[in-house]
Amino acid sequence: MPRYILVRETASTNSYTTRMAAMLPSGTVIHTPRQTAGRGQRGNSWEMEPDKNLAFSYLLKNPAVAPAEQFYISEAASLAVVDALSDILPGVTVKWPNDIYYGDRKLAGMLIEHSLTSTKISQTIIGIGLNVNQQKFISDAPNPVSLSQITGREHDLTELLHAICNRIEEYTAFERYDAEAFAALHSRYMAHLYRHDGAMHPFALPGGEQIEASIADVHRDGILTLRHADGTMHDYAFKEVAFVI
Repeated sequence: MPRYILVRETASTNSYTTRMAAMLPSGTVIHTPRQTAGRGQRGNSWEMEPDKNLAFSYLLKNPAVAPAEQFYISEAASLAVVDALSDILPGVTVKWPNDIYYGDRKLAGMLIEHSLTSTKISQTIIGIGLNVNQQKFISDAPNPVSLSQITGREHDLTELLHAICNRIEEYTAFERYDAEAFAALHSRYMAHLYRHDGAMHPFALPGGEQIEASIADVHRDGILTLRHADGTMHDYAFKEVAFVI
């Protein structure tokens, strides 16, 4: 079972976990009701009204995943959130690489940080921010939404935290490399992937150019393959392409 440590206030649960990791066992969850400087992907900050949302980090040590296949951990964490929300909110998707969406609006973000060598991952910190009961967002984030805004009611933070972390524990219980299990995990990830519907969608390239493409696959290292309108396939790393929403 995960081990929970409540921190009343901290700048970032990932930063706090990083400082304490050497003294903590795998499966430890650092969570806080007041995160003052949450970090997101692309260097973004994460807006969090105190006592209204979830901000936590799950510490995973020595997973049986090779560095070149570390994206399996991202898939596992993403599906853990989708599964935990499925009874409350059917239709939640994962926007590549690991944002959690409802329609075209962002429910949760993740920051997954690995400590690794060329041969192994020694530890992973899975940081998750989930919008739960917040009613008003004041940052310049383009499309946030909370569970409460969608469902019209408040939700129990502790219950949600435990549901997500229990599923992270189940999905990351890699005792050894298991190609069949990893293939099944990837299939579930692709089945829940935002805009993975065979249709053409707009994407933006770093220089501002927009293209039309459909999602073909996500590789085990996290590389996204898009099928362009002319039928050609192109691979994109994180930050090399963005969804236009």
